[in-house]
Amino acid sequence: MGSESGRVKRGQQSRISQWLRQRRKPTAEDPAREREALLLAVAAAGLPLAPAAHPVGYRCSCDRVGCPTPARHPISFAWQTQSTTDRAQVERWARNQPQANFITATGMVHDVLDVPLEAGAAALARLLEAGIEVGPVAESGGTGEQARMLFFTATRGTPEDEDEWWPCELDCHPETMDEHPGLRWHCRGSYVLVPPAALPGDLSVTWLRGMEHPLPDPLTLLETLTDACAAYAGTANLTPTAVAWPLGR
Repeated sequence: MGSESGRVKRGQQSRISQWLRQRRKPTAEDPAREREALLLAVAAAGLPLAPAAHPVGYRCSCDRVGCPTPARHPISFAWQTQSTTDRAQVERWARNQPQANFITATGMVHDVLDVPLEAGAAALARLLEAGIEVGPVAESGGTGEQARMLFFTATRGTPEDEDEWWPCELDCHPETMDEHPGLRWHCRGSYVLVPPAALPGDLSVTWLRGMEHPLPDPLTLLETLTDACAAYAGTANLTPTAVAWPLGR
């Protein structure tokens, strides 16, 4: 019985790996047109965008020497106010800055649950198998802890009573991302790259599930994601990130 269960599990993991590889294949003949269409789809879904840096070889396009997050940060320090869903503005940025990546500011319309790639793949398989509604999902390339999977969800918002939520180290801000090797919750004051984005070393950020999928409630995904991250932390010798729940849960 145990060996049969093991074969089934390995078979499921193999199918998921094959599915992920198939989803990475380019489908458009015109990369510039595809890039613009994908960005406009994000903006049309209400997710605000702003231009970000791009890779120059293994370096960042910004002027900062030894940039700690090459090609992963906004161009402007005013990215929170600059972020927009305006179609005309996004088109201008995309056409005038053909190499630029784009970030989306979280915590206004959407949040992002950001997990190690291996944990995310396991969680995604379990969620889909259980019939749970999963929204847009992106893969951010890299090696080791840099390889991530991004689950886009509806925002938890700004409650009328700010005390409804505990202060939480799970809340991830751009300057604290290195402190969270496990699950990161991008909400107010944070951002993530949106596909398509290029990273140093010929890596990329790509959609596994696009914006045609509605944004789910983050709490419907959180338990499965935290369980997968805990299992991943056990095999990778990482410290799992603590989860803060709403009061009364």
